[in-house]
Amino acid sequence: MPLYENTLIARPDISSQQVDGLSEQFQEIVHDNGGKVAKTEYWGLRSLTYKIKKNRKGHYLHMQIDAPAEAIQEMERNMRISEDVMRYLTIKVQSLNPEPSVAMAGKSSKEPKDKIDTEGAEEVEKITQANTTEAKSTETLSEDGVDDTDVTRDTESN
Repeated sequence: MPLYENTLIARPDISSQQVDGLSEQFQEIVHDNGGKVAKTEYWGLRSLTYKIKKNRKGHYLHMQIDAPAEAIQEMERNMRISEDVMRYLTIKVQSLNPEPSVAMAGKSSKEPKDKIDTEGAEEVEKITQANTTEAKSTETLSEDGVDDTDVTRDTESN
C-alpha cells in the first residue's frame, strides 16, 4: 500500500483531549477503509507564521499512514467537513520514518539551540570565494557596462 504523511492544524480554542478525539476519528476512518496509522504525534499548541481564520495559534497533529488512496480521500473529505480543522496537508512518501519527527526531536533534544552544525562549511566558503572573484572580474566594466580595455584598443587602432 502507498505510504503517506498527514499534518493538520486544529483550532486553538479546543483542548488537547479534543485533538486526541480528532486523531482517533481520523484513525478510525483510515482503519475502516483498509489502512493503518503507523505513528501519530501531537506537536502541541504552536504559533502560526501567519493568521489562519483570525487565529495566531493552532494544535498540530502529525500522522504516518499506510493506506490505499481511497482511505486518504475519505479522511481528507472528513477534514474539510470538520470545523475544528483549520488546515491539513497530506503527502505521499517512499518510506515511513520510525524515529520521532524533527518537530518532536527538537523538544526532546538536550543540545543547546545555539550550537551550529559546521559540516559542509568548507564547501560554502569555497563557493563564496568563487563568487567574490567573479564579482571582481565584472568590476572592470565602466558605469555604462562597456569594458574599458576594449575602448582603449579601439582608440589606438584609429
